[in-house]
Amino acid sequence: MRLAILLVTGAAALTACGPKLVAVPAPPPPSTTVVLLRDTESGLVGRAHVSTATGMVELTAERDMTRVVGTEAPGPVTTLTEEDVVLMFGAALSALPPPPRYFTLHFEFDTNTLTDEAVLHLPDILQVVRQRLAPDVGIIGHTDTMGAVDTNHELGLTRAMIIRDFLVTAGLDPALIDVTSHGERNLKVQTADEIREMRNRRVEIVVR
Repeated sequence: MRLAILLVTGAAALTACGPKLVAVPAPPPPSTTVVLLRDTESGLVGRAHVSTATGMVELTAERDMTRVVGTEAPGPVTTLTEEDVVLMFGAALSALPPPPRYFTLHFEFDTNTLTDEAVLHLPDILQVVRQRLAPDVGIIGHTDTMGAVDTNHELGLTRAMIIRDFLVTAGLDPALIDVTSHGERNLKVQTADEIREMRNRRVEIVVR
């Protein structure tokens, strides 16, 4: 019987007659790139710890980057340029939804009447809503501490519904709007009971 033997040393191989044996190179270990970017909603950068069983690095500045290969320790931290970020992640970043926008509208004391300044912001809210392909709007009504807790809850809800009705009249689908009231339970400015405070008489709107 004729035997086939394969000896591989470096790039050299000796073969005898018989079935051909092929040396298949092992696949490279997986590589992961980690980049610290600014949060699109809060505008903050924060920090990130990247660790494996054999080491750890900390990313502390915007566009700091490290690369992890297999189970090796993370590579040294470098900082990408803005052009690098666009080149590497431009498609993914452009697919992200725009960050939420927040608005606060104040009311006159013990009424459902917006202040003159609040009225001026209504067109801005409409513009942001119309810029979203599929807007998601949250509206929360608040009051100050004048009056009973239950009464203030209802007053906060009434104020929130006024803004909701304004958006619906402008063409927004009611199903896209979430309305609730915190009454006097979530004060912007902490006060004692039975205190008038315009900054607490408000409706907060978030447009996502």
